[in-house]
Formats: sequence, structure tokens, C-alpha cells
Amino acid sequence: MDVNELNQALLEGRIDDPQVLPRWQAMAKLAATFEWDFGLDTLPTQPGVLLVRGARQYGKSTWMEAEVRRTIQEFGAGSALFLDGDHAKDEQDLSEKISQTVGLFHPDALVRRLFIDEITAVENWEKALKRPLDRGELSNVLVVTTGSRASDLRRGFERLPGRKGRLERTQWIFTPLSYKAFLKGTHQEATRDSLVAYLLTGGSPVACSEIADSGQIPAWVIETCRDWILGECAREGRNRRSLIAVMEQLHRLGASPVGQNKLAKEAGLTNNTVASGYIELLADLLVVGISGAWDSNKNVEVARRPAKFPFVNLLAALVWAPQAPRTVAEFLSMSPSTQGVWMEWLAAQELARRRAIRGDEDPQRLPYWSQEGHEIDFVDKEFHVEVKRGKTSPIDFTWFPKVFPNRHLWVIGDSSWKTDFGTGLDWQEFMLGGGPMGDAIPYFRTSGETQALGFGEPTFLPSQ
Repeated sequence: MDVNELNQALLEGRIDDPQVLPRWQAMAKLAATFEWDFGLDTLPTQPGVLLVRGARQYGKSTWMEAEVRRTIQEFGAGSALFLDGDHAKDEQDLSEKISQTVGLFHPDALVRRLFIDEITAVENWEKALKRPLDRGELSNVLVVTTGSRASDLRRGFERLPGRKGRLERTQWIFTPLSYKAFLKGTHQEATRDSLVAYLLTGGSPVACSEIADSGQIPAWVIETCRDWILGECAREGRNRRSLIAVMEQLHRLGASPVGQNKLAKEAGLTNNTVASGYIELLADLLVVGISGAWDSNKNVEVARRPAKFPFVNLLAALVWAPQAPRTVAEFLSMSPSTQGVWMEWLAAQELARRRAIRGDEDPQRLPYWSQEGHEIDFVDKEFHVEVKRGKTSPIDFTWFPKVFPNRHLWVIGDSSWKTDFGTGLDWQEFMLGGGPMGDAIPYFRTSGETQALGFGEPTFLPSQ
């Protein structure tokens, strides 16, 4: 069904037609279905422009179709219409399609919403949107757009000053599924194996559904993610082999800080500027984070010191992982040190997810702190988080209140404890909502016994 046929169906209210909203129809038939929890629970009823950005394969298009359906259900036929950026020839074509489509809304519609999927597929998309905005054609329309390129959406959005309406918030990041949503959607309990399974999926709904069904991440899911990243690399005019070399080095370096010069040398790149360009591309795609060194005296990030580059999209990390784990058993067979790196990346992904929901502009920026033999993995003005694989003890962090008076330390590992200066969280507690920016989600297991991620003794946690 092409976009004209789809909009005709929406004008007639035929949202239950099997050919209308195919992604939503397919999702509704899956055994494992998931709830989106990226912070935008309800679309506003007033006009304006909303931009939702996020990685491919994480359900943006399915979410959009669900919102189209919900709009028709709540406000009637002709209240929601749809365009697809992937099918627009260029900015002029998209601009004309927008102008033509807005004239189709039902005249009595109390709410008018125009959904444009993958708008960043159109070069200079912001110009295509600017023209009908300037002509007043969208003065009573909420325009909801999605895109997979963080930089395109953010920078393009900045070129629309005064044209985004009076919405309280206009930019959202479509985050990975939360661990809680994964457990609920797959009807699993919170155990070591379920946590590892979630880690392998990176919170991608497609990968979550596949690992719940077959116990592994299939090759086609990996290939789809790889094709997306390499496609964006080609679009930027960058070298495929160089990108792969950078990804391989990020795996080799793991959780270690590295300077841009060293990264360039190890990846065989010309200079640090070239290396920085590839890192920026991966950060714009929300694949890696940038963890610069933190100056605790000035409470700022120091750009000139070596940085860490943790993966904040673990499905993308899986694409070029040397040991290529596809199942829980394969992950658990890796060395403890390698597992520890992946767990630090899992914490980075979760912290970035929470910061995105909170509305931080660059949620994947997660500085680290290191001084005189001590290190904290993730630091900013509001939180200090240390990640450990295995048991933890407050005795190991008695130095913290001396260095950071009046601050609180969160230690994520296989132990739970509390002191005046810090809190130890086990992985289940953290991933279910505890810790910085968390909502302290209670456990909802049906049994009381679970095994910690580490290979120590089982951990007994409260059940409801």
C-alpha cells in the first residue's frame, strides 16, 4: 500500500484493515510485545513540531504507526495523516507532499497530526519543512517526525527557530527498551540469564523478540544493524574499511582511555582529526558514547585528555565483536575481564537511556574520573557511578568521601549495601530502575531466588 492509499484509508478510518499500518499489525501478532518507554507517553494536542531520533531497528516506525492508530481512535477519521521520508525524491518533493497532504485533514478534526517517518532520509529536510511552516500551512497541525541520524535532526532542528510551536519539549530520543519492558514483554523473570539476554539485544525490540523465541540473536538482525551503520558511513563519504578498523579498536581498547592520536594510529587512519570524525559519526548514530576525563575541581570535562568510547548501543557493539556472542551461553563462556567490559557498556547504555528520557541534549556523553590510582567510570555534576563485575564492598571506597565530600557514590555489581557516602546496587536493582535518575522500580519476580551475574554464590532478592 503506497502513501496515497494509506492516507485514503486514514481519511476513512480504516485502521483495522490488514494492509494499513503493517508494522503495527505485525507487532500485534508477535508472542513478545513491548511497551515503549522513552518518555513521550502521550502526544500533545496543540500544534507544533516534534522530532524523535534514534537508532534503526529500535521500533520508531512501529511506534509511529501505533500513534497514528491511537490518533484516529481518539479523534476520528481524518485526524492523522502519514508521509515517508524514504519515498521522497528530494527536499522539493517532500515540501510539495507536505503541502498537498495538509489539505486533506477532515475540516471538523479537533486535532490534526501529520506523521513523517524517517525525515532525515531527505537531504536538507529542514528546508522542506520550513516552507509550509512559513506559509502558515501547518499552523494548526502537530508534525511528528522520526529519523535515525541524531546530528541531522539536531542540527536541522536548530535551523527552525521560532517555527516549532509552543510545545514544552520538542526533541526526544527513541531509547532502547528498558530491562523492565524486556522482562514484561517476554514474560521472563529477572535472573542472570535474562539480564545477559537483554545485554545481547541492546534493547532492540526485534532482537529481544528473536532471543526470547529462539534463544539467540540471528544473523539477519546483526546484518541489518551492520548495513545501517555502513550505509550511514557511505552517506558521509567515509571509508568503510576505516570505520570497521575504528570499531575493532573500540573493542580491543574496551574500557581503557585512549587519545585520538593513538586511536588514529592503531586504526591506520591519517591523523586524529580523521579518527575524531569517525567517533563523531558513531556518536551521532547513538552507537558509542564519548567519555572524556572529568575535572572534579572545576566540574567540567577536559577535552584534551584521553577519553573512553563506551558502546551505548550493544546490538551495534555485537556486530563487530571479536568473539561474536549470539547466545547467553556464548557470552558466559567469555573471560571475566571481557564480560566486565560489556557490563560497563551495559551501564553506559542504561545511563544514556535515562539521561535521554530526562531530556539531556547529549545523553551519550558520560565522563570518567581518574586520579592517584582511583577511578570512577561515569561522573557528571549529579552522579558518580562505578561499575564492577562481581561482589563489591564499601571498604573498597572509603577514599571516596575524602575526595568527593558531600557527594554520593553508586557502585553497581553483585552486592547490595548502603553507607553515608554510597550505595551498592546489584545488577538487577540497577537495571530495574535503581540508582541515579532511576525510579526504584520494585521487583516483580514470581520467585525469590535469582543468581547474580557474577559467578559467586546465588543472590536472594525480595519478590512480590
